Amino acid sequence: MFLLLALLIGVISGLRTMTAPAAVAWGAALGWFDLSQTPLAFMGYRWTPWIFTILAVTELAADQLPSTPSRKVPMQFGARIVSGALSGAAIGAASGLLFGGLIAGVIGAVIGTYGGAAARSRLAVSFGKDLPAALIEDAVAVIGAVLIVGAVA
Repeated sequence: MFLLLALLIGVISGLRTMTAPAAVAWGAALGWFDLSQTPLAFMGYRWTPWIFTILAVTELAADQLPSTPSRKVPMQFGARIVSGALSGAAIGAASGLLFGGLIAGVIGAVIGTYGGAAARSRLAVSFGKDLPAALIEDAVAVIGAVLIVGAVA
């Protein structure tokens, strides 16, 4: 179950890079799962969720700008993989499966990056513009992240 949740949080990283680690950090900081005896203990520190939340909100706003590069360019894609690895590893570590969670998170991030780009493109075509598709993707990422982290608890 934890590996499936790690894969799914990786998918969220593929949709929105900072949303997944923000949700995971909040879950750890609120005591929904314990990372204190793992290398990822910093995810549960007092300021970590706030920092990731600021980054996530900034990303949600920046994503609406026409100058934002594609999620599939190397820098953006790499950040999503790192985010998926971190978030998946944290969920995996909550059950003693840190490395398995890391791998599942990376796989999920790749799926989320390409699948999210394809879904958003189709939605944008059907709406005739990108903004509604972007907002739907934002909502899916935020709600999905909360549900996934809540399921870990």
